[in-house]
Amino acid sequence: MKFALERFSLAELTQLIKTAEQRLKVVRTRRPIAEVRRDLTRFAALQGYGIEDLLGATPETASPTRRAARKSPKVAAKYRDPENRRNTWSGRGSQPRWLAAKVKRGHQAADFLIPGLAKPTAKKQTVVGKRTVYKAGAA
Repeated sequence: MKFALERFSLAELTQLIKTAEQRLKVVRTRRPIAEVRRDLTRFAALQGYGIEDLLGATPETASPTRRAARKSPKVAAKYRDPENRRNTWSGRGSQPRWLAAKVKRGHQAADFLIPGLAKPTAKKQTVVGKRTVYKAGAA
């Protein structure tokens, strides 16, 4: 946590120090959470309950779990820069800068295909604004 201490007045800094010292005193005197959890579990067991019965769920599962992002597999390169052989592109995602610059200068992306590996990446055809259904008799 960062504070811009230069922006605080003398009174605000004094109050901040006082509050921080009080908080520090509380945190130092607390028992470790593992000990408290162990004691609560033991007490619940003595009374004939499980900690899950009292809290509804274990503390670890009570927090929402995040769904793991799906890892996409590695794909072989389709395009290679003849000037710098380390510049490659698989045809997925946005076009890399080196290829975009060459296309802007008049080359075609197909000029940089690695021979024998793949066909050019198809351009997406947008259907926005195109008629797909024609009424009978209408032109």
